[in-house]
Amino acid sequence: MHVPTMNELMAKGESPDILFWVGCAGSFDQRAQKITKAFAAILDKTGIKYAILGKEEACTGDPARRAGNEFLFQMMAYNNIQILDGYGIKKIVTACPHCFNTLKNEYPELGGNYEVVHHTTFLQQLIDEGKIILKDGNSFKGKRITYHDSCYLGRANNIYEAPRKVLELLDAELVEMKRCRSKGLCCGAGGAQMFKEDEPGNRRINIERTEEVLELHPDIIASACPFCNTMLTDGIKNLDKETAVQVMDVAELIAMNIF
Repeated sequence: MHVPTMNELMAKGESPDILFWVGCAGSFDQRAQKITKAFAAILDKTGIKYAILGKEEACTGDPARRAGNEFLFQMMAYNNIQILDGYGIKKIVTACPHCFNTLKNEYPELGGNYEVVHHTTFLQQLIDEGKIILKDGNSFKGKRITYHDSCYLGRANNIYEAPRKVLELLDAELVEMKRCRSKGLCCGAGGAQMFKEDEPGNRRINIERTEEVLELHPDIIASACPFCNTMLTDGIKNLDKETAVQVMDVAELIAMNIF
């Protein structure tokens, strides 16, 4: 795949419709890289003109702020804002709810004002515009899919419908967990917990969440966050259910079946 960078486009005197903010997980984590590729493939097939920052993209600073290092967060944010403003970026799409929340809600107080869209919302817009058409003979027929709400997408930003609307396009049975939407249970990775040892307790959050999922006997757990994906995948492995249940991002499910 050739994924254009802002630097390349600017050298040609062109500008993209959207900047695809990849995020740390989507750049470096082998599993999350597949989500990045899936979303980029959808952008290619739908003819959306996009670019990434490439090596100029740095962490948004979300884990630093959540872990209490405000100075580091602001330093990282100012550097990112300078680069984004230097390219005249107006619209950002990201597949990471943590990046989405930070860029959308926390950068404005530091002078970074952009239209920030999560990839599930963007996918729903493409579906509504008729730009995403799925192949006939849907490969998800007869499958059970349950969707896990990311905290930073759901409770923090009230985005519940977009990912579900995208999943409705698949010819599958959608089932909801008891704790879903505003009452959804965290996967255990938020608040910089992804990068540190567990707090003292009698069980891991991701194991509890995975057990809830397995009560529904789904074939696929759909997520819309690379951190949730990691935590749920770990839970599935821990409970020896890898052959029975897949954890997949919403974008991957669409990319598998798009024309």
